[in-house]
Amino acid sequence: MKNYPEHYKELSQWMGKLGQVQPDVMQGFGKLHESALKPGALNTKTKELIALGIAITVRCDGCISFHVHDALQAGASKEEIAETVSVAILMGGGPSVVYGIEALQALEQFLEKGV
Repeated sequence: MKNYPEHYKELSQWMGKLGQVQPDVMQGFGKLHESALKPGALNTKTKELIALGIAITVRCDGCISFHVHDALQAGASKEEIAETVSVAILMGGGPSVVYGIEALQALEQFLEKGV
């Protein structure tokens, strides 16, 4: 089983390194990320849950790490994340079951770390 809190830390470090070699791209991505997730008609928690559902359906384990972490930080409950997994399964079929399980594993690991 993947250690999602460690995966989150490692990806964060590598994103910083990528930002050193491609600063314009990563600054642009950072600005897009900030703008897309700021509260508007939808609050940040809802947007993080949407991003998590998409991460599951496109099978991006790094995205799962980030969006489970960030959804928790934005105030999402375990139940809200579990329901997000169920909607992703509806939209993504069998592969989303597998990646939904990974999201639940990430959730448990982040909760154990007190995130």
